Amino acid sequence: MNGWLLAAGITASGVAAVHLVGGHRDVVRPLLACGLADEPKRVLHAVWHMVSVDLALSAAFLIHLALTDGTPATGLTAWFVAAHFVAYSAVFLVVTLSVGWPKPLLRLPQWILLLPVAALTAAGAA
Repeated sequence: MNGWLLAAGITASGVAAVHLVGGHRDVVRPLLACGLADEPKRVLHAVWHMVSVDLALSAAFLIHLALTDGTPATGLTAWFVAAHFVAYSAVFLVVTLSVGWPKPLLRLPQWILLLPVAALTAAGAA
């Protein structure tokens, strides 16, 4: 068993849970209540659900990789998942830094949850 990948999977499970609970309250409810036209509103709502599925599947997959460590594809697959979470983190960092907010790193703090998953996964892949 790969302890780093198991830690990454457990952390990713927590990230998925925070996304589902916190995101529904802080993002989905205001989105659905706003005056945005129906089509873009529903597309954004669908994207939120798509990310929910992606986070949950990634968590489950990391746990699976941890428990079946040693298969030929474990390392490469883990690197892919790590890159996936680095990309998510980068998106939040670029967006929050491009707006010009005061204390921007705390305005969209999702990267704080995503980057540790990437680091733990990379450690497990190495």
